[in-house]
Amino acid sequence: MSSANTVSSSRPHYPPGFRARRGLNWSFLGLLYTSFYMCRYNLSIANKSISGEFGFNRAEMGYIITTMLFAYACGQIVNGLLTDRLGGKRAMLIGAAGTILMNILFGVASFAGVLGLFIAIRGVDGYLQAFGAPGMVKINTAWFNHRERGKFSGIFGFMINLGRLGIFTMGPALLAGFTVLGLINIPPLHWRWLFWAPSIICAVAAVAMALTVKETPEEAGFHGVVRDDTGPADAGVTAQFSQVLRAILTNPAVWITACAYACTGAVRQAVDQWFPRYMQDLYHVDLRSARFQFLAFLIPFVASTGSLVAGYVSDTLFKGRRAPVAAILYFLETAIILLAAQFHNVNAAIVFLVLISFTANSTHSILGSAAPMDIGGRRFAGFALGLIDSFQYFGGSLAGYFLGNLLDRNLGNYFYFMAPFGAAGGLLMLTIRGRISHAPKPSPAAPAGDAGPPPRK
Repeated sequence: MSSANTVSSSRPHYPPGFRARRGLNWSFLGLLYTSFYMCRYNLSIANKSISGEFGFNRAEMGYIITTMLFAYACGQIVNGLLTDRLGGKRAMLIGAAGTILMNILFGVASFAGVLGLFIAIRGVDGYLQAFGAPGMVKINTAWFNHRERGKFSGIFGFMINLGRLGIFTMGPALLAGFTVLGLINIPPLHWRWLFWAPSIICAVAAVAMALTVKETPEEAGFHGVVRDDTGPADAGVTAQFSQVLRAILTNPAVWITACAYACTGAVRQAVDQWFPRYMQDLYHVDLRSARFQFLAFLIPFVASTGSLVAGYVSDTLFKGRRAPVAAILYFLETAIILLAAQFHNVNAAIVFLVLISFTANSTHSILGSAAPMDIGGRRFAGFALGLIDSFQYFGGSLAGYFLGNLLDRNLGNYFYFMAPFGAAGGLLMLTIRGRISHAPKPSPAAPAGDAGPPPRK
């Protein structure tokens, strides 16, 4: 009987049609968020082209990156709070409209070529894109039970990396020219199309999401299916600002997770924002070459694999606890980074960039999506996600101007920049591994079988 109850609690039984409707919901949410990433990582492909056209050095390009990431971080805090008031669907549509407009304007700004204008537009874009993650996670918190959220975080990571793969494939093709179905020849395009083309894709995905997605299972006709960890299902998905602030700001797990996540952001953005430029400048790798395309495929592929594996392991082997898994990954990442700094050839660079991406995106998925859902539940997940994710981008903003300046001095500084962040993240996760559970306490009316793991003493 005990064994049967364990299986039942880890594999919830849902009414007919629920999984299919949830899959439809998640597919269109994921596609929209995928397009957000195409509108975000286009700058990494355009970096060298912009620098060459206007004479910007790496530090000046780093100003654009830092401003975008810092504005995104601030936006996550503000917009996460707003999302818990507005609802996830509205938040995602606001973010989509904003990033479409800002990417179009960034392309138009190429006719002026003024650094300050690029910085300002990208900063506004960063703030507006910060509506996306809180909105998506808030909606999915209402559709996934606690012991399913690690697996959701893996899917979350997959959709992110699909966006990265999309722009890493499409971007070089736009710059070099391509043929459609062997019939239509598209000549090489100006780098501004790296910003215009993803905007078109994002617009189509936003319309599709608006027409199909439901905010909660209840809106789709499934009542009482997903139990909320922070209160009864009939409490809804919105909350007063005072309730949100009190529930999230007084939780120590939020702050420790957020600080560790800043370390993830510094490493992750160092790879994502700079690896094309690093490979071009140090090893003279062409973006359309087979070697770069192989790397551009492998980085998001292994990142997705890491997200899925980390989510599954934290759900099953560690029974919903995220911190022990994250600690192992951070220390493994540190060892890989230090080893990478000892090798100086193009093949070694490819191998180590791929391995670092695996570890960084594994912690990114479980701390950036599963942990905030565990902490916040359906009523507070937006602000929990926004606050924790903001720290990722505060940390990531160091990989803009600061790293660009280090690379102007010596390209050999690239890997050494990342190493301290991996070690710090691991130590932070060890501090809560045995004392604090991310999972919130179940409400008194909730059945005990769905509550997830109790706090560890």
